[in-house]
Amino acid sequence: MSASARTLAEAVEQAARVSPTIGFRFVSDDGVPGFGNAAASEASFSYTAIERSSARYGGALQALGLRKGDRVALILPTNEDFVLCFFGAIRAGIIPVPIYPPLGIGQLQGYLDNTRHIVAKSGARALVTTAQIKRMLGTVQAASPALEQVVAVEAIRESLEPLAPVTVTPDDVAFLQFTSGSTSRPKGVALTHKNLMANVACIMQHGLRVTPEDVGISWLPLYHDMGLIGFVLAPLVHEVPIVFLPPLLFLKRPVSWFQAFTRHKGTIAYAPNFAFALACKRVRERELEGIDLSTWRVAGCGAEPIRAETLEAFADMFAKVGFRKEALLPSYGMAESSLAVTFSDLGQGIRTASFDADALWADGVARDAAVDAPGAVRLVSCGRAFPEHEVAIFAQDDAASDAPLGDARVGEVRLRGPSVMRAYWEDEERTRETFAGDWLRTGDLGFLMGGELYVCGRSKEVIILNGRNYYPQDIEWEASRVPGVRKGNVIAFAGGDPRGGQTERERAIVVFEMQEPPGATPAERAHRVDELVRDVRKAVLDGMSLTLDDVVAVDPGVLPKTSSGKLQRAKTRDLYERGELSLQKSARAVDRLDLVKEAARSQLSYLKLAVLGGRKKGR
Repeated sequence: MSASARTLAEAVEQAARVSPTIGFRFVSDDGVPGFGNAAASEASFSYTAIERSSARYGGALQALGLRKGDRVALILPTNEDFVLCFFGAIRAGIIPVPIYPPLGIGQLQGYLDNTRHIVAKSGARALVTTAQIKRMLGTVQAASPALEQVVAVEAIRESLEPLAPVTVTPDDVAFLQFTSGSTSRPKGVALTHKNLMANVACIMQHGLRVTPEDVGISWLPLYHDMGLIGFVLAPLVHEVPIVFLPPLLFLKRPVSWFQAFTRHKGTIAYAPNFAFALACKRVRERELEGIDLSTWRVAGCGAEPIRAETLEAFADMFAKVGFRKEALLPSYGMAESSLAVTFSDLGQGIRTASFDADALWADGVARDAAVDAPGAVRLVSCGRAFPEHEVAIFAQDDAASDAPLGDARVGEVRLRGPSVMRAYWEDEERTRETFAGDWLRTGDLGFLMGGELYVCGRSKEVIILNGRNYYPQDIEWEASRVPGVRKGNVIAFAGGDPRGGQTERERAIVVFEMQEPPGATPAERAHRVDELVRDVRKAVLDGMSLTLDDVVAVDPGVLPKTSSGKLQRAKTRDLYERGELSLQKSARAVDRLDLVKEAARSQLSYLKLAVLGGRKKGR
């Protein structure tokens, strides 16, 4: 593993030369071969095949009139198409802009609004997608002045256009990673080749310490940083083979993740906290027959708040099939720093510590407490900063990052180093707001203890009552423990009165999705709602000595989420304060008429563009 390339374009060519026989495997939507599903299949691409195929995709993009520095939006639900088109763009010097595909017929209007925003903000001249999705994007093209053409990937697959040589430098922007939009409209993180190669070295050499025997197994979406950088870019630079599962396959059948591990003797995987909880909940005892997780040496966890209880339950449940708790690797990262910021020590499992809640919330001091002490808060260490990178804690009002706080002092987590972006794409105002001196403001609250980072929550989301700070994640955790509440589907926030009344202080509100029993009558449902609301109030009062001002129960699937599955706290608060939360419908109960109207608008726009020939190409 030489990893001597300076850019991703060089890395593609280097991998083809150095490791021609290994590469990526793409599992079909049907499942994992060899586990009772004869219809399932895998497509295998050596790094040599990836080099050749991506050259064809890159040549096809150049034939569309795209040149170095142009942006191309990618809405490609198939991993194979995404990888080849992404690398094709990279090698042509074209800047890819990954956008998540529509995840279902529900929430179509919201999806198109988000897509219009990203396409317009990026200034993409072309958008590549499937023929089926293309018909849904008529309103996107009509509302995006710079977007000259929407192209079906089926035609690009068949292209034989050669790739014209392009000089790509480390300081060139490699791609735009739009943030998931959990707290605001998505922002375009502009990552250079130099940023990415620095972060890849941190991940693969210092964090995971990859070896020639490693095999990665991933179901993570490739349009987000953990899946794309962690399991496409970093493995290619270090020539590590990866097996890709479709994200929906894992969500439908979590055991498929373990079946792939068994079949391919996987060693490395990463997932958000919810995935470990989902595996515990959905994998049945009978499905574990023939499963062997003894080769799994790194089970990384990041991208959302990490709960020790979740990871410990996972380790306990799957120890019987060879999983070792020492494989667990909590970490912290963000798109503005390419991907990874801190990693825990390899092979040590999760490290936790308990802290006095009153001191943490009211005084901003991390003071040790016994695990079973009343009001103790247990947090997971996210590890240490990488070489040549720094993580420090500052007071939120320290605009120049002049005075870092000492150990065990809670403040804003800030960072600097070669992995950190230079700017948001064509957004000077937000870029200025995000940097304090030469430190990137993460917006997360946390503290350092012995050089290890502990994250408490988002600074903008802290609930302040009577001079005391409450982190919504802790409130949500207490509420999630109530039987009948859907775990991981609770949102706590400080909000106003939905009736428009004036309040003298912030109000603490919890909204949760309930596990509604099938066939319940309206009267039974109303009684169940009353019981759950009462139990949630009691759980939060007992666990945190906090009296909630309002508790709202909603149907499954109602809480708004980003494309990566993160709950949208700000949007939920907005819906609550406008009195519209109770009017929201889950994706399964979406108004079919609204769906038909939005689809019809897209189809009419698509037909109009097709008849009139779209926009003229050129500058």
